[in-house]
Amino acid sequence: MAFFREIVRQEVGGVERDYLLLEYAEGDKLYVPVEQLDRITRYVGPEGASPRLTRLNTSDWSRAIGKARKATKKLAFDLVDVYTRRAATKGYQYGKDTVWQTQMESEFPYQETPDQLAAIADIKADMQSAHPMDRLVCGDVGFGKTEVALRAAFKATQDNKQVMVLCPTTILAQQHYSTFYERFSPYNIRVEVLSRFRTPAQQKEALAGFANGEVAVLVGTHRLLSRDVNPHDLGLVIIDEEQRFGVAHKEQLKNMRESIDVLTLSATPIPRTMQMGLSGVRDMSLIMTPPDDRRPVKVHVGEWDPDVVSDAIRHELARKGQVYYVSNRVRSIEEAVRRVQAAAGEARIGVAHGKMTKDQLEHVMEDFSAGELDVLVATTIIESGIDNPHTNTLIIEDSQRLGLAQLYQLKGRVGRSSTQAYAYFLFPDHIALTEEAQARLTALNENTELGSGMRVAMRDLEIRGAGSILGAEQSGNMSAVGFDLFAQMLSQAVVNTREGAPSSAEYLPPALSDIVVNTPDHTYIPEEYIPDADERVLYYRKIASADSLDAVDEIYEELLRKRPEMPKATHNQFDKARLKAFAYENNIKMISMTAGKLVVEPIALTRDQASALRRKAGRYLSDKKKMTVPMRVILGKNATEASEEDASNLASIFVYLKSLFEEKEATAEKKQRKTRSHAQA
Repeated sequence: MAFFREIVRQEVGGVERDYLLLEYAEGDKLYVPVEQLDRITRYVGPEGASPRLTRLNTSDWSRAIGKARKATKKLAFDLVDVYTRRAATKGYQYGKDTVWQTQMESEFPYQETPDQLAAIADIKADMQSAHPMDRLVCGDVGFGKTEVALRAAFKATQDNKQVMVLCPTTILAQQHYSTFYERFSPYNIRVEVLSRFRTPAQQKEALAGFANGEVAVLVGTHRLLSRDVNPHDLGLVIIDEEQRFGVAHKEQLKNMRESIDVLTLSATPIPRTMQMGLSGVRDMSLIMTPPDDRRPVKVHVGEWDPDVVSDAIRHELARKGQVYYVSNRVRSIEEAVRRVQAAAGEARIGVAHGKMTKDQLEHVMEDFSAGELDVLVATTIIESGIDNPHTNTLIIEDSQRLGLAQLYQLKGRVGRSSTQAYAYFLFPDHIALTEEAQARLTALNENTELGSGMRVAMRDLEIRGAGSILGAEQSGNMSAVGFDLFAQMLSQAVVNTREGAPSSAEYLPPALSDIVVNTPDHTYIPEEYIPDADERVLYYRKIASADSLDAVDEIYEELLRKRPEMPKATHNQFDKARLKAFAYENNIKMISMTAGKLVVEPIALTRDQASALRRKAGRYLSDKKKMTVPMRVILGKNATEASEEDASNLASIFVYLKSLFEEKEATAEKKQRKTRSHAQA
């Protein structure tokens, strides 16, 4: 673990290259060639976590890596085990869509997005298969996950199967109940809810109905996991924001997954590295496209000002809308009410927080939903799932006290219709913001476009998203080595678990990051070409991570479109990357140009691979591990021996090396065809 300080250019052996200067504990420094940037992962940990720098030449980092590797190995085994057992289990196989299913779906008042339709198709295919479903639907707030869940639930009821909808909060349970009830009641499908908003008698009646099959859909919090909840014929469980449930509840949900269909909804984005790592062991559908008429929320970050608050509230009331005003301290929430009254005296104000009785909370939420209140002064109790399209202004005081994920989720409570929405993140004028608080608020200000939860600035959300599928107990390991590296290790562990880890005697092709390419050309991106250091690092990382010739060419063309006047040293950087990609595709570990010779080290080979290489390029082998090739440049159609100076042309090295391998492969294939034809004759 080290700090990245800067990019420095150094001349080594007469060749200029760029290096990353890394600073470790106790001032130790390491210069890493930019070509090896793919060996470095940016540290991303939970919000507020401070990485501890390690010392060079100690075992500190090895211990952290070892612990994380052990955790990913166990995690991969558990994931693959559950997936394998589920694949071997025969589940209920649903029939095709009914006429009523088509009718219900046609009543959706909005145009479905392509991602929504794809997710719905995935879910129906799962339900119509012979194995239990376990699918995660992940999408930004307000992107239509509830509609996807509604259609899955309706499909289950068409085969007389029951559905449970689990929610992390009472308010969200009430919201889902209202939505399901409104859509399902015209089809004589009974929907009930278990929550503290229901009397004991009502809850008893709902439980009895669920036990005898009269209740088709039961919505509730973790109360649904209690022993007295006995479904008549349960077919589908829908879980909203599973990462917010406790460990014991998650264990119950894990056991459910082996026998019945489970659909999990998450508003926290799952990062691409994790998606790829879990490919094949966890079915995922991503909803990343916003509804057509949705507008990005306009964000204001600044000091609390009575004029700003007054203008924001009055503007919303003038267009017949409503306002959320968040003050996250119950003990001082009445003071917040007085501030709102002073700013907009004519507004009808309600209060909502977790310490209220169920009757009080239900009453105020119903009044707000019915439009009888203009401003709801609340704690972060409104963070999850409240869907009120008429509420399009959010004001948060003391926003510096809240985490990035919380702020982002709260922002998702507005802007859920075609009306332009506004979010005000305010902080006291008498305090100096910490660096972390400033960074959080800046991130919210910069990431205002729809779906921005998937961006790098939302990495705390991504870690929560990872927690939703890996479990909160992994947060310590993710913090120790950084999220990106943990995701890479998990990806490899999943592959090893499914395919079997290679034995020590078994040949292992070199990893991309292990390939070394040494050439005598200057290779770097000048500051004059890309002035911004972050952008230079971005392109260095892209180039270093390109694992195919097509990938290198794609990055090359992208940069050339943006900045046509590419200098020679940068062209050389791409030529070097092409050599590296070529080496990776051909299991070559090292390519080095010295003294007019091109030395290629294919690596320790198996017997079959050594035979194949001898067939390809036998006359060039200097020993079992290396191949020494005289340098040539391609001049039109003529190939001539090159001088040392000419041989420094990287493009020529690449063309020659590529042609050499292709020529030998073609010759070997021709001989095989000839042998086969003789045998047939």
